[in-house]
Amino acid sequence: MEMNPTALLLDLAARAQSVSEPDTLHNLLSRGHRAWCEGVADVQSGIDHETRGLSDPQLSERCATAGTPWEKGMPRSEAVSALVIATWEAAPAAMAYTELEERAARFGACLLPEEML
Repeated sequence: MEMNPTALLLDLAARAQSVSEPDTLHNLLSRGHRAWCEGVADVQSGIDHETRGLSDPQLSERCATAGTPWEKGMPRSEAVSALVIATWEAAPAAMAYTELEERAARFGACLLPEEML
């Protein structure tokens, strides 16, 4: 049975805490990145669905509540995108991925080839 992105990211971050081998951390990070992308897509879909029926003032209020005010002159699509990012970054799955990234980095593992850094 495949885990949802949140469960998978929480599991990978927990597993990474007992690992110091860079190749193993790279593999965990790689799996985590795919789950991170899936999680962001899920949040995007949910926010798109939620905001589709909101008026501009309602969306502005929703953005402010999430801590990402809809700035003057900002297109609606950018406000929705900012809301997606704010919502995702506050999610336990995103926090777990950040923890996984930091753990991997401490032991020299990352997803980018060294020559790109």
